Amino acid sequence: MSPRDFTRRATVGLMAGVAAAAGASGASPSSDGAKERVVGVGGFFFKAKDPKALAKWYEDNLGIPPVPESYGGPSWETEAGTTVFAPFPADTSFGNAGQQWMMNFRVHDLDRMAAQLSASGIAVKVDKTTYPNGRFASLHDPEGNPIQLWQPASKGAG
Repeated sequence: MSPRDFTRRATVGLMAGVAAAAGASGASPSSDGAKERVVGVGGFFFKAKDPKALAKWYEDNLGIPPVPESYGGPSWETEAGTTVFAPFPADTSFGNAGQQWMMNFRVHDLDRMAAQLSASGIAVKVDKTTYPNGRFASLHDPEGNPIQLWQPASKGAG
């Protein structure tokens, strides 16, 4: 099986697992005629120059394990919380002018995460302002993709 076929199959398998988990949690089509909606993010897929090396960087520095090599392998489990889905104007710059996306990750302790990343030689810029929804820091992965870290203002906020 080619790596591309495996990636497609792993993606389908992971998405099927997410759908099954959603069904097990009681999420089902509404019988009251309300419009169906998505209930969370099932995956984030993007191109990389060196996918294996970049997956390893995310695992080593942000604790995100790579996609499992088999359907039964463990996958990344996230905590329930706020997810912002926000299209931005086309002239917004995330990193360099060619960036089309920016990933935002929730963290429990922004200062501790920033210190951990800095100790690994990763440049992290912590925003000194505390906003009503929490605190933020920014960094880039080895391929220049922008990442934002967010420590929600309160447990209920994130």
